[in-house]
Amino acid sequence: MKKVQLAYGKGSISIEVPDKAVIVEPPHIESLADEKGAVVQALRHPTGTPPLKEMVKASDTVAIVISDITRPTPNHKLVPWLIEELSHVPKENFVVINGLGSHRHNTREELISMLGQEVVDTIRVINHEAFDDKELVHVGRNSYGSEVYLNKTYVEADFRIVTGFIEPHFFAGFSGGPKGINPGIVGIKTIQDFHNAEMIGNPKSTWGVIEGNGVQDAATQNCLMAKPQFMLNVTLNGDKEITNVFAGDVIQAHRVGCEFVKHHAMVAVDHSFDIVITTNAGYPLDQNLYQTVKGMSAGAQIVKEGGSIISVAECSDGLPSHGNFGPILKMRNTPQALLDMINEPSFSMFDQWEAQALAMIQVKADCYLYSTLDKETVADCMLQSATNIEQTLATLIDKYGPDASIAVLPLGPLVVPYVAK
Repeated sequence: MKKVQLAYGKGSISIEVPDKAVIVEPPHIESLADEKGAVVQALRHPTGTPPLKEMVKASDTVAIVISDITRPTPNHKLVPWLIEELSHVPKENFVVINGLGSHRHNTREELISMLGQEVVDTIRVINHEAFDDKELVHVGRNSYGSEVYLNKTYVEADFRIVTGFIEPHFFAGFSGGPKGINPGIVGIKTIQDFHNAEMIGNPKSTWGVIEGNGVQDAATQNCLMAKPQFMLNVTLNGDKEITNVFAGDVIQAHRVGCEFVKHHAMVAVDHSFDIVITTNAGYPLDQNLYQTVKGMSAGAQIVKEGGSIISVAECSDGLPSHGNFGPILKMRNTPQALLDMINEPSFSMFDQWEAQALAMIQVKADCYLYSTLDKETVADCMLQSATNIEQTLATLIDKYGPDASIAVLPLGPLVVPYVAK
């Protein structure tokens, strides 16, 4: 037997797995020796745009869009460095917009943890309002027929900046870039169109795919209707440290970052597995079950049809309690029935996309969850509780036999495995 550390909440859990188990991890990339220096260099020598400082006038109002608390983007570093680089702009001209999408508002204490005390005390910081039409403005219709509504404060700013971090994404191919704008600061109607059942169910709407990916294409189209004049994205290692910086044009610089991530975060394995143990990379990604679907989806890439996935995620914020994710999961008694309901053209509820993604995994494999959620809640989600990871693994080895193949993803979706063809 060998020990493996699984990311869980703000710490980790140690388990023992058979020696033959395959551990799938991204190659560790050391953090940049001078993170600030690298960011400043990228701001002054960006891809596809002039240097940031040359683009912004002292009289400009500047909107900086950030990702919310469910993402580990190091905005407590990036935002102060951006403001410092634009020191010729008065602080009262800045606004930081928390790109919640349809997620809950973040509290002042959470915003301080995300941005630092000084930014929250001296810069206007607002939570995006996806559900309030008065805070949105219509900017156009995309080629998929979706009406695009964006945050009014963002659209009206003289200069617009989007931050983020790039990792493989289970719908859009990669996070970061245009996704900071869409779904980050679009209206709920646009979010629902962006995540419609046909788009989410398309085989090309998956990890590591850009070309032909309708989700990424819709995000790009919507973003360009009120294009941010500058993007600052980073990549992170398993310790949430900055490993590279990509700045400049929101499309060109993002694509460069995606190639870097694809090279380092997509890992080939020789075959699929009977049992896959995965995490959601710990906090902040494993705060709720909604986000935990990402780690399950990473595991589903290499699990056999009829196999089993054990997901290890703290879920300290519940399902979460807000939104429709939990209620939708209760609307049918089997994953297939849930998929059939969501695929009905007349069905439309926000958060259906995450329920659809979970059901697609559950149709393929049995899914177990080790978390702080109670057994009744887990059962309501058509999952099985794993109160002890090693005991659950032993039970599954009995089920599949002594030759059962096992894979472990200690950092969950920070690495995306695929079966080499």
